[in-house]
Amino acid sequence: MKSVKPKKNLGQHFLIDLGIAKRIADTVDAYPAIPILEIGPGMGVLTQYLVTKEREVKAVEIDAESVAYLHENFPKLRDNIIGEDFLRMDLNEIFGGRQFVLTGNYPYDISSQIFFKMLDYKNLIPCCTGMIQREVALRMASEPGNKQYGILSVLIQAWYDVEYLFTVDEGVFNPPPKVKSAVIRMTRNKVERLGCDEVLFKRLVKTVFNQRRKMLRVSIRQMFPGMTASPEFYQQDIMTARPEQLSVAQFVSLTNVVEAELNRLKG
Repeated sequence: MKSVKPKKNLGQHFLIDLGIAKRIADTVDAYPAIPILEIGPGMGVLTQYLVTKEREVKAVEIDAESVAYLHENFPKLRDNIIGEDFLRMDLNEIFGGRQFVLTGNYPYDISSQIFFKMLDYKNLIPCCTGMIQREVALRMASEPGNKQYGILSVLIQAWYDVEYLFTVDEGVFNPPPKVKSAVIRMTRNKVERLGCDEVLFKRLVKTVFNQRRKMLRVSIRQMFPGMTASPEFYQQDIMTARPEQLSVAQFVSLTNVVEAELNRLKG
């Protein structure tokens, strides 16, 4: 079978540097002995190294042409190539409820959605590695006080330790993307519960970062639709900060403060 033609509508940029492919595959070694799920294998440049890891490997690929190519070139994986949309899958079903490492050369346009889905299944995925747009990788790994620090930083770092491993130049892809890429690794931390209402936490983080240049005392008003929080609530020291200055722990504390005020207002 001929090579698969990269499809713009799927955001496909096929890695052609085998040395980098092997380096990416080796990032899963940080969490040995459990199965591997690869997203978007394309023509299998990463897959060929993953299957040497002596553990179960499955691959999810939405592109039918790529699925046919993988069936022909990786016959041992025939029953483990899943021709579906990862974002629509129930991840509990893939390995029968067992934990697995998530990896891949992730499509740039849906990488954030992939990681938000990972958070929904965080107890199934103790480790996630792979290659993404460098800008997104910097946001994920950023610490408070940096301009890259944002929604993705806080929500991921609440549950995972993020490592920015190395940068990848544009020229090692077909076709070359217009931006640099980066390889990251996320390892589940020891947090089992945040210590706050986790749904409210997520809502709060998204709300204040949507007005990231404003002080919290301004952006946080959206957490009280149709209500007026007390003057004392807005007089707390933290209200003069901007969202990128807050650590995950501070967002947890702020979530509890907001919840208490909401409960007071609702009587």
